[in-house]
Amino acid sequence: MPTTYKALFPTTVAGSLPKPAWLAEPNKLWAPWRLKGDELDAGKDDATLLAIKLQEDAGIDIVGDGEQARQHFVHGFLEAIDGIDFDKRVEMGIRNDRYKAMCPTVVGELKLRHRVHAREARLARAHTKRPLKFTLPGPMTIVDTIADAHYGDRVKMAFAFADLLNEEARGLAADGVDVIQFDEPAFNVYMDAAAGWGIEALHRAIDGVKAQSAVHICYGYGIPANIQWKATLGSEWRQYETFFPALAKSRIDQVSLECINSHVPMSVLKLLDGKDVLLGAIDVATDRIETPEDVAAVIGKAAEYVPAQKIIACTNCGMAPMRREIAALKLDALARGAALARERDR
Repeated sequence: MPTTYKALFPTTVAGSLPKPAWLAEPNKLWAPWRLKGDELDAGKDDATLLAIKLQEDAGIDIVGDGEQARQHFVHGFLEAIDGIDFDKRVEMGIRNDRYKAMCPTVVGELKLRHRVHAREARLARAHTKRPLKFTLPGPMTIVDTIADAHYGDRVKMAFAFADLLNEEARGLAADGVDVIQFDEPAFNVYMDAAAGWGIEALHRAIDGVKAQSAVHICYGYGIPANIQWKATLGSEWRQYETFFPALAKSRIDQVSLECINSHVPMSVLKLLDGKDVLLGAIDVATDRIETPEDVAAVIGKAAEYVPAQKIIACTNCGMAPMRREIAALKLDALARGAALARERDR
C-alpha cells in the first residue's frame, strides 16, 4: 500500500503517551486506574481527546490515541480474549529474562469476545482530520508476555493470537484507521525467530487488512531494566541487521525503530530497502529535551541510507512512563526538527 503524505519527513509517535494524573498514577508503567465503572470509561475518552489535542498542537502529522484506554500495551488487548485466566498469574522472565513480570495464563482455546479498541479508535477518528495510527501488540511479543498452560507450543500460540489480531485489525481499518502498527520489541531479543515465524505471524495478522501496516521494534521503554540491558550491548547495536533483510522482503509497509542516542549503525537502514522507516528521533529514556537541530541531524543521517520520501520522524518508543510536560516538549521538538530537516533538504 503506497504512502502518500503531503510533505517530506511527516511526524508521528511510536504509540503511548503519558496519562493524566486523574486517570492513572503518573510516571509509572502498569499504573492502576484512579476511576471506576462509567467514570473510568468517560475518563478514558477524555484522555484520548487530550492526547490527540496534544499531538495536533505540537504539529504531529500522523496522530494516535496515545493508548490512553489501555493500562499496558499488551494486556490492554488480552483483556477481551476468552481462554486467558487473569487470576492465574505467573511470575515470568520476559524478553529473555531481562526482567520479571506477573503474567496471566492461557488456559484454553483463544477467542475474541468482542471488538477490543473500537470505542477509542472511532472517537479518535471522529475528532481528527489527520491520518490516524493505531497500535496493537505483535504476536511474538504477546507470547513472550503471557504464560501458557494450553497450547504447549510457542509458535502455535503466536499464530492463534495473530488470528485474533487480524480480527481486530480488520475492524480498526473499517473504523477509519489509516496505519495499524504491531509492537514487537521481542524481535530485538529473538532475532532468528523474528526473521522466520515472527514475520509470518505478522503476515497472518495483516491478512486482508485495508490499512497500511507497520511494525515497531525497539530496545524498550526507558525503564531501569532496559537501560541496564542496553549498557551490555557494546559500542554497536547490530540486532536489527539480523532480521531486517527478511522484513524488507515482507508484506509489512513500515518499520519503526530506535535511533537517537543509541548505538545503532545508521547503515543498517539500507537493509530496509522499499519500506517506510519510522525513524526514532526522540529519546524516551531521558528527560532531556531534544533540540530541533538534534532531530534534524538524525533525519539527515538516515537520509544517507533511506530515500527522503520514505522517512517518517518518530519517537524511539512509547512515552507512557514519562512526565506529561516533558513528553509535550519532546513532541514539539520532533515537529520542529522535521520542519528544519525539510528546509535543509530543499
